[in-house]
Amino acid sequence: MSKIVFLQHLSEKQKQQIEAAAPHDEIVAIPVKEATEQDLADAEIIVGWSRKFQDFILSPDCAVKWVQAWSAGVDKMPLTELEQKQVLLTSANGVHTIPISEQIFAYMLAFSRNLHQAIRNQSRARWDESGRFGELHGKTIAIVGAGNIGIGTARLARAFGMKTVGVRRSGQPLDEFDTMYSMEQLDEALGVADVVVNILPLTEQTRGLFDQGRFAAMKPEALFINVGRGTTVRTDDLVAALQNGTIAGAGLDVFDPEPLPEDHPLWSMEQVMITPHIAGSNEHYTDRVLDIFLTNLKAYQQGEKLPVNLVDYSSGY
Repeated sequence: MSKIVFLQHLSEKQKQQIEAAAPHDEIVAIPVKEATEQDLADAEIIVGWSRKFQDFILSPDCAVKWVQAWSAGVDKMPLTELEQKQVLLTSANGVHTIPISEQIFAYMLAFSRNLHQAIRNQSRARWDESGRFGELHGKTIAIVGAGNIGIGTARLARAFGMKTVGVRRSGQPLDEFDTMYSMEQLDEALGVADVVVNILPLTEQTRGLFDQGRFAAMKPEALFINVGRGTTVRTDDLVAALQNGTIAGAGLDVFDPEPLPEDHPLWSMEQVMITPHIAGSNEHYTDRVLDIFLTNLKAYQQGEKLPVNLVDYSSGY
């Protein structure tokens, strides 16, 4: 019998799903704020992560063999130490495809139809018909990070009659994209786009990738959307690009630093839309993570390689 610890609240229905899949295991579901090291001491599988328990999980006193992260990104986890301890790590990559792709289009539609200004005017009780009113049809979207979210976004873009450009490490084509570029061709992709969407994970290769030069490679009328990681963007360079008119606007859900300080210049920019790192939030999140976990659990029980989102420590995701 193994012990599986979930560091979050689960509904009775969700607990029953897990118990049905692991009838001989001990299942513990306890919110991280209430959990103690004793709860984790003899856990073979931990679902979720908290820095509160990081040192303990990495210590010899913790018997964990597999961690299922609750987030899609694992860049904030101690990957080197987990690898040294020979802990299997799986991410929740894929759970965000629908909400984040829809959030990307919320930004795009708002900017296209000048809704971001209309909302500001409404709060001031101001009737103002001025502004630029465009349409997405016929525009080109460059999606930097053509994974699950990127593919989902490309499908929506095609439904709006947009041209789809993708950027991925391999540069290999995907059906959802009209054109695919490698990361070495990033500047070329940026130069043809009306909208640039950053969905990259944080790695040593992507840290600070969007800098002054990258914004200069974009069209002056282009919109930049970041739903990936804040630290893949040099924030000061983004601010300068917006102030100087190097790019036309930005829809931002992630930041460096985060939370964004109250006195940061991005808050007061009329051509910027800000959301507080909520693009992936939705009411189906837990169920979708459980779908990933239960698929992997079946393989784990049979001694097979975990089939969904097994992190490659050498690449960092």
